[in-house]
Amino acid sequence: MRMRIAAISLVVAGLAVSSASATGTTHRASPFLVGINDEAFTLYGDPVSAFDTLKTLRAQVLRVNLYWGGTQWAVANRKPALATDPGDKAYNWSLYDRLVRYASDANIQLVFSILFTPSWANNGAGRTHAPSSYKALQDFAHAAATRYSGTFTPPAWQQDPAQGAASPLPKVSMWTAWNEPNNPVWLTPQYRRVGNTWRIQSAYDYARICNAVYAGIHSVPNAGKVACGVTGPKGNDAPRTSRPSVDALTFLAAAHSFGMKRFDVYAHHPYPTAGSEPPNYVPTGKAKRRIQMGNINLLLAELTRFYGPKHLWITEYGYQTNPPDRTIEGTSWAKQALYLKQAFAMARANPRIDMMLWFLVRDQPDIGGWQSGLETITGVHKPAWAAFQELPH
Repeated sequence: MRMRIAAISLVVAGLAVSSASATGTTHRASPFLVGINDEAFTLYGDPVSAFDTLKTLRAQVLRVNLYWGGTQWAVANRKPALATDPGDKAYNWSLYDRLVRYASDANIQLVFSILFTPSWANNGAGRTHAPSSYKALQDFAHAAATRYSGTFTPPAWQQDPAQGAASPLPKVSMWTAWNEPNNPVWLTPQYRRVGNTWRIQSAYDYARICNAVYAGIHSVPNAGKVACGVTGPKGNDAPRTSRPSVDALTFLAAAHSFGMKRFDVYAHHPYPTAGSEPPNYVPTGKAKRRIQMGNINLLLAELTRFYGPKHLWITEYGYQTNPPDRTIEGTSWAKQALYLKQAFAMARANPRIDMMLWFLVRDQPDIGGWQSGLETITGVHKPAWAAFQELPH
């Protein structure tokens, strides 16, 4: 018997989405935010240099991953005795405490993305696998929101003398649940066979991840906003392949059907597929379900259908350049700057998009990595550096 993909059927009629249905009737309650996503530069780099650079760029927001487990920078690689207590001795918040203090001094808001499962929380299945108990994730989210509530002073043994006298840690008021869960790099498995169907397992697991992070953060008074989704722009919807992934529209519909209940705002990464695609490019044919800047209203329309006129954060966006990476279909330095200005203008003009973050400040050192920096690895400013500085605030 042929297997079926167990997903919600979506009807997408190109860009024939009215402005009213896509953007709703809501308006921004606060100013549009401009920022950067670059944790290597800020979280485990030199914070003095990094935050001086962010101030020079006039960045308002910085997004980094807050690792629950699975990396050397994780907070909870050891199982806590009392998971809801941010002062539990199993927790190591030192890098994040340092970051929030530098960000506060620089008047830069933070977005923390809770990510990756510690081995003790999923029986060693691997960091990209969901936890065995979502209550454990909820408890960690509560601990994180408590620690960065603006009122928490670390116990003496967790204080860093280099950061001055004991005082409450600054507040973090923006959070996301995971990162690109429709991509197997971040959440696995993407599909699982259930009877004679292929279930979109990533959406099934993610509905519970979103609910747990939302519940944990909002169990702390005035904790701020939680974004769910945080989806990548594309997916092959091919469970039989060696690297299956799920397109953003199908993922949203499936997560809704699997019980993704509440979040404050949705997040998405509308990257172009190639440097030859300007921000207003609309994918067609087999790629029409790929959500980029040019067809972002399709995602907003589906979001409205399931959850009403929720707003959107663009928590990653960028264009890779060639040079330095001559092996990719990147864009020129001049076009990167032009496309940056165009993309941010498109986002600002949409009343349901509240924030847009560029990835990265500096090209990654490995030429096979990501080369969308505003400057090269040697510190040479691309024209996009000045273009970012000049963005309206």
